[in-house]
Amino acid sequence: MRVVTISATYGTAGHLIGPAVAERLGVPFVDRAIPSAVAQELGCTLEEALAHDDRAEHGLGRLLSGAMRLPTVTFGGVDMYVPGALPLAPEEFVRRTERMMKEIARDRGGVFLGRAGAVVLAEYPGALHVRLDAPMKRRVTQTATLSGIPEKEARRVIEDNDRARTAYVRHFYREDPADPAHYHLFVDSTTIPVPACVELVVTAAGALG
Repeated sequence: MRVVTISATYGTAGHLIGPAVAERLGVPFVDRAIPSAVAQELGCTLEEALAHDDRAEHGLGRLLSGAMRLPTVTFGGVDMYVPGALPLAPEEFVRRTERMMKEIARDRGGVFLGRAGAVVLAEYPGALHVRLDAPMKRRVTQTATLSGIPEKEARRVIEDNDRARTAYVRHFYREDPADPAHYHLFVDSTTIPVPACVELVVTAAGALG
């Protein structure tokens, strides 16, 4: 079964490339199902689960900036608390997420977007680890074009999400998500069109598998 992990900085169309690769490979695209399944397993709300998830839109960016906080939890060096929220430890969410990712990879294969997939599934036989990245200026332009927002706002969104996703990997795994050692393939998906990026990843997955 094919397993591909995709680490995508904001503005590199990971949300488009991931599902297309999964469809081509005939495996599940694993993204939004993870926090929902973890929330159900832990008996908390989806919103609470998303507070700890690196794929939640601005989720960790808000956490790190202090807009949302969790009781008695230190996250990325910041003490946090959410009024009225269940005391869900971030470490527990991450542990359950890891377990689900490994089970899905073993049972069905899949294309995993985010959640430090290249680290979590580093030892999975035949897995392809992909990094989508590009210079800030091109990511800003692509985000503004795809989202229909001004470039100034696009830059703010990118910076918030980059900071959050980097903090997630550094805090829970003590790793740098931009480290080339984690990946087999780097792609600038702001310059290479999305269909060509999909073709590159699918070809690489076939060659590695």
